[in-house]
Amino acid sequence: MKKSLEDILSEPMVYFLPPWTHKKEILKQILEAHTAIKFVSLVGVDLGGNNTDEKIPISLFLEDIDGFLKTGVQTDGSSVMLHEIATLNNAKVDIIPDLDVTWFVDYNYELLDEETQLPIGTLKIPAYLEHNEKWVDSRAILKRTVEYFKKEMLELLTNNPHALKDLGIDSVEDIEDVSLTTATELEFWVKTPEDLADEEKLSTSQMLKEQYWKRTKGSVRSALEETMLILEKYGVEPEMGHKEVGGVRSTISISGKLNHVMEQLEVDWKYSTALQSCDNDLFIREFIEETFERYGLEVTFMAKPIEGVAGSGKHTHMGAGLKLKNGKFINLFAPQNMTEEFVNSMGWGALMGILKNYEVVNPFVTSTNDAFNRLKPGFEAPVCIVGSVGHTPESPSRNRTVLIGLVRDINNPLATRYELRAPNPTSNTYLLVSASYLAMLDGIKQAVESKLTSKELEVEISKDAGEDKFYLEKDRAYRSEHDVFEDYTEEERNRLFSKPPATVWENLQGFTKCQDKKAILFSGEAFDEKILNSYELATLDHWVTELLGRIIPNNIAIVRNCKKLHIVDQATDLDVVNWEKINNLRIHLMKDSLERKSLFTEIREALEGKEYELASRLQMEMAEKIASLKAMYNVYKRNLMEEVNGYLG
Repeated sequence: MKKSLEDILSEPMVYFLPPWTHKKEILKQILEAHTAIKFVSLVGVDLGGNNTDEKIPISLFLEDIDGFLKTGVQTDGSSVMLHEIATLNNAKVDIIPDLDVTWFVDYNYELLDEETQLPIGTLKIPAYLEHNEKWVDSRAILKRTVEYFKKEMLELLTNNPHALKDLGIDSVEDIEDVSLTTATELEFWVKTPEDLADEEKLSTSQMLKEQYWKRTKGSVRSALEETMLILEKYGVEPEMGHKEVGGVRSTISISGKLNHVMEQLEVDWKYSTALQSCDNDLFIREFIEETFERYGLEVTFMAKPIEGVAGSGKHTHMGAGLKLKNGKFINLFAPQNMTEEFVNSMGWGALMGILKNYEVVNPFVTSTNDAFNRLKPGFEAPVCIVGSVGHTPESPSRNRTVLIGLVRDINNPLATRYELRAPNPTSNTYLLVSASYLAMLDGIKQAVESKLTSKELEVEISKDAGEDKFYLEKDRAYRSEHDVFEDYTEEERNRLFSKPPATVWENLQGFTKCQDKKAILFSGEAFDEKILNSYELATLDHWVTELLGRIIPNNIAIVRNCKKLHIVDQATDLDVVNWEKINNLRIHLMKDSLERKSLFTEIREALEGKEYELASRLQMEMAEKIASLKAMYNVYKRNLMEEVNGYLG
């Protein structure tokens, strides 16, 4: 959406400022013409994906625009997630504005400017976090990744002229730029406040597909439609908003309004450059939350807010292309003949790269307990390191059970890209995209330098476990067009595609056990040892803190809620037996004695003693036993004649 300065100045509300406006004189004109914009906020993103949000009066910004745009502001780095980088004795961090991306204006619709009667606005400026003269934040890592990918691709094509034939280019001199394009699909749950989920009803509704793509109603419809309309004003070009698979039908109150809302939605918008796309994702997530809240609806971006029901993903699409000096754009992965080949040699290399190196990509994709709750067979969430491209080039197909899949339109080569299906709404998109492109580049280099044809590379990636190939690991398979959940047993999946990590601790071990793959992250100095160590410490600290302060206490509440309900003179022997089994499991989970410690106590002591491998194993046992307890208690309640109220969380 291109606008002139005259357009921006004449509009009553300005929603975004493109890079060409980020100059002193232009900014002064825009801000003086839109006096409802009262604040400036520099948005830096730490390694945990948390963004800064400070309110700086616009008057101070206007006093010294030049200095502000050059040096930004200072902050106490101990307040952001930069473990062992911004330490207590060296905590100064500068927040430096990024002048090369779009800036958004965030409006507070609950507070109006007295003079204009328009919502108060805050100019949100994406920024970098600088410590000891180095950018150490998530945005900077992605910026360095993009710059390195471009440099290496141009050098690769210069040294390997045969690769230009795959692209239909005569000379590398024809290339003006290398572009990395990214898009995300954001899923989330909305509900009316204080309503609790009925897992059985939600599960039944999901199996019957009663909500998927159905019409939204009432406040949900209004909030979704307002979201789509205003996002269009922000220039992010929303493409679709719809119901997802999760949810139950709401009811109408006496006042005529919907209540007991519990629905899963998805919002998609057009792709952009890698860094801009991640900025869009961060802003839109907060915008959606505030918009739905104005309609009295709570929003959660948790990956798995309700056990036993579909979780929320954030499928991330990644592509690459070349902009030629004649203005033409060429997809870096698309073959010359879309009906004969799936992708070209670089497309196969990108897929091989991310699959081979996924052990060091995954810690950025799945970094929380909540995220692992989503990655379970049976919910269309990927659990195996395996990819899919489709059954035949002539008939593009999508396999929703794999980790990463090829997306293509036979009539539009520019649409060729890969969809990584494991990310969730809380994944740090900057870091996972960075790691993914670095892994892809490793595979692209190997594919191009091998001089194998596209057909030969397809044979490489389609290999069986046990076959020795030039790049991929011998003992693993990497491609499947089958239903990974239905057509393989768990044992077969683990043997063919490697056993997936089940906890945050297991996932972080990818950095330790795969040193050769870890080295790829240091390419182009996108990451370094200090940054990676800081990320590991932050992720580990989050895992430990959440286990001790949230998961175990929540599970204690579940155990305590499993109370004896049957009346003795109305109970059958089955009720007595069922309760005995439940109570024994409750004791195992929670009750200490002189002879033995409960499972909860064992986990606490393992974490406090930094025995993380033991704690990880015990966490998996706890999850399995809590699931069993809830299932057993539901069976127990169903056999009771008395009406049972309440919800088992």
